[in-house]
Amino acid sequence: MPMSILIHVMGEDPILAEVEDLPDPKDQFLVCENPRRRDGRDVEYVLPEVRTLILPWHRVHCLEVLPGEEEEKVITVVRE
Repeated sequence: MPMSILIHVMGEDPILAEVEDLPDPKDQFLVCENPRRRDGRDVEYVLPEVRTLILPWHRVHCLEVLPGEEEEKVITVVRE
């Protein structure tokens, strides 16, 4: 199941994308699918038809793993 991540690229706006698994610490680059801006627009320096983006780690500042739909369902007790 793909996970949504927010990629903070040095000197650029963050990119929202999906990955199948979290990257291994030994990896030299990050492979992600469906890169786009947080608002859904295309990334300016990537062609619109690109579905897979490979980023070298020296360009990535940090990653944020966004919660999935099942993680967003929070059950709380409400007193009336």
